[in-house]
Amino acid sequence: MQLIECPWCGAREEAEFHYGGQAHIAHPEDPHALDDEQWAQYVFFRDNPKGPFAERWTHAAGCRRWFNAVRDTVTHEFLAVYRVGDPLPPAVRTVLATRTVPGAQPRQGQEATP
Repeated sequence: MQLIECPWCGAREEAEFHYGGQAHIAHPEDPHALDDEQWAQYVFFRDNPKGPFAERWTHAAGCRRWFNAVRDTVTHEFLAVYRVGDPLPPAVRTVLATRTVPGAQPRQGQEATP
């Protein structure tokens, strides 16, 4: 069983946690101005990279708090965890910035690096 580091509770078994999707997805500033295609992009379309990926997790069987994690999608190794609202740790920003996916382009309205 894999241990996941909760920023508040420390290392716990993975069964205590639930995945919450891609991290750092900003809510639209003016949701009423979006058309159906833009809403579909916001609600349904997420990145699916091979390698380091910023995700949201919740410690459902513990403190019930949400936090962000950077996890390698190939090895499932957690590279870093940090609280929601905290900036990306500098080492994590470097790892994500060096991630290269041949032919990958940022989605419309998003930066190339998180």
